[in-house]
Amino acid sequence: MSKNESGSFEKESQKKTLGVSVKDVESLLSVSVEDNVFEAEHNLERGLKQRHIQMLSLVGVFGTGLFLSSGKTLALCGNVGMVLSYLFIGILVGLNQLAMIELSCLMPVTGSYIRHGEHFVDRAFSFALGWICVYQQILPSEIAATSVVMGYWSDLNPAVWVTVFSVIIIGCNSYRIRFYGEIEFFFGVLKILLISGLIIVSAVMDLGGVANVDRIGFRYWKQTPFREYYTDGGLGKFLSWWKAAGSVVYAFGGVNSISFYAGETQKPRHSIYTAGKRIFFRVFTLYLLTVFGLTLILPADHPKIANTTGDSTGSPFVIAIQDAGIKVLPDIINAIVLTSAFSAANLSLFKTSRDLFALAAKGQAPKMFIKTNRFGLPYWGVIIAALFMPLAYMSTSSSASTVFGWFQNLTSSNLLITWISIDVNHIALQKALKAQGYSRDDLPYKMPFADYGAWISLAFFILLLLTGGYSNFLKGNFDISSFFSAYFVIPLYAVLFFGWKIFKKTSIRKSSEVDLQSLFKDVEENPEEIPHQTYLWE
Repeated sequence: MSKNESGSFEKESQKKTLGVSVKDVESLLSVSVEDNVFEAEHNLERGLKQRHIQMLSLVGVFGTGLFLSSGKTLALCGNVGMVLSYLFIGILVGLNQLAMIELSCLMPVTGSYIRHGEHFVDRAFSFALGWICVYQQILPSEIAATSVVMGYWSDLNPAVWVTVFSVIIIGCNSYRIRFYGEIEFFFGVLKILLISGLIIVSAVMDLGGVANVDRIGFRYWKQTPFREYYTDGGLGKFLSWWKAAGSVVYAFGGVNSISFYAGETQKPRHSIYTAGKRIFFRVFTLYLLTVFGLTLILPADHPKIANTTGDSTGSPFVIAIQDAGIKVLPDIINAIVLTSAFSAANLSLFKTSRDLFALAAKGQAPKMFIKTNRFGLPYWGVIIAALFMPLAYMSTSSSASTVFGWFQNLTSSNLLITWISIDVNHIALQKALKAQGYSRDDLPYKMPFADYGAWISLAFFILLLLTGGYSNFLKGNFDISSFFSAYFVIPLYAVLFFGWKIFKKTSIRKSSEVDLQSLFKDVEENPEEIPHQTYLWE
């Protein structure tokens, strides 16, 4: 970590080498920071504390992708293949988030990477990304997921559960941000308990600690380590693993929510850094241990999950524990999985309203989305997001889990676009720092591997996006819904980007012209007192 200690940047000599003095630059920036980059943030209420941010990041990481759709991943690529797929995507996402956190600590604004794109790359880049994010969050995949989970207990029409949970979620997003933070904090505690419990239960089951159940050990790793699809042999195993890796993207969907709350957080830079630096630990401990445990206690050819359409009901963890004959526990776990789906749906509505706020702050969406009520709530964004919730009623006319699968595939492609954009933003920051005589050491917080990590994750995310629907190009495997969900986002992004670029005549920002001075000035004028470390939630 590199922290600016004083109000002076000591960059006078470096600026002169560029032929421009600090005073000249400051005169060009006669508009104050508050009236420029951070102006819109004053409309929001800073009601979130550091404990909220840390727990909200946890809520974002551990969602239905882990608890619900992991069964499909296991069936697709096998027990060993599943662990490798989560490890692979986890590393890429971790590198991507290091880049995002470093940039967000310099420019902590609501909408984070959307606003970063406008500031560092191109206004058209920001416009396209922002509306892609709205499209991504407005898809009610998590509401559909609640119908899948509720199907474990009830044969009621999924429309009942869609209605019930939609009303509750709208209510949670219609009051102060502090109220939202406390609700998600509660769900975060439940998720920690769930994850810890699943790891312990998996270990007990695997080691033969359950009555009338033999010790499993690594039996299923030997039985179904990898699975073959589309062709035989090593190529078939690789193709199935690569497809599974693409589906794992959905499981990490909420990880980039850490910096999204910047405009509504107390001490945003320190809070984002503190929460963000724990990403690797969470991914490689709780997350991977949970996946590892699942692969030990459930074979990839289990009849309830061994398909590629995602039509199994409930969580694979529940299925494994139920098969072991453990009473009551499956119902408890499924209930907590339900809260996870609800929490993720709650986050989606929240992010949609803030996406629209971020776009409106730069004139890329109607100004009504920047309006807030007396609680600092951008209410128009909440209303518009709520209007799209009825899309989840599609699960009433088709299998709820099938609809969930459609939404999941669409969301995965959108996530890849978002992560690619985050990497591009950070690369643009690196170039701007170099062009203007700064270095990453001048940033308020410096994350390890963020510079190289942005390039590495960018390359793989582009590859995953382009090959996400590769199975449709194999003979006899074309499916219009699969092809659409895998590739629709690419032409949509192109239309948004070039359409706005032509309409507004925007241009890509030169590295030497990126406004770094106002960002460093805000760091200097708004120092954050770092709280004393404590082992208690504050």
